[in-house]
Amino acid sequence: MKRFATIIALLLSFAGGIYAQKYVTVDMEYILKNIPAYERANEQLNQQSKRWQGEIEELMQEAELLYKQYQSESAFLSDEQRTEREEAILEAEKAASELKRTYFAPQGELYKKRESLMAPIQEEIYNAVKEICELKKYTMVIDRSSAGSLVYSSPSIDISREVLIKLGYGE
Repeated sequence: MKRFATIIALLLSFAGGIYAQKYVTVDMEYILKNIPAYERANEQLNQQSKRWQGEIEELMQEAELLYKQYQSESAFLSDEQRTEREEAILEAEKAASELKRTYFAPQGELYKKRESLMAPIQEEIYNAVKEICELKKYTMVIDRSSAGSLVYSSPSIDISREVLIKLGYGE
């Protein structure tokens, strides 16, 4: 019986500590959607991505053209000429593949550009959230838009609007 009472007392003390915490949520998608600089940065990224994709497609078309020419002329080519043409086709495909990797790989140019454009915006949001949390003594902030395991949160604990106001994008 004493052991049971001790366990209950421990559970109650832990529960009391949990209720003393102040949790809030933010909706980063909502916040970002309401920041014009974020929209401009996204547009820049999309335009750059399309330009780079165009360059890659141009190289792939060149490789395809070389291949079609090779197919139509292969009967008339010597072994040495065939080898040269095959190598040229492989080089063109390799160049397109390398360019694609340079631009779109996980640590490629698009990633670097996204980092340079988005990092200042994210830093500004982080600082605004931090200031609000320090001022109001919140202990944890959960992003509603990316928390896959968050089933429900009350709108009363969402500080997204407050963050936008702190950033100067709201009333």
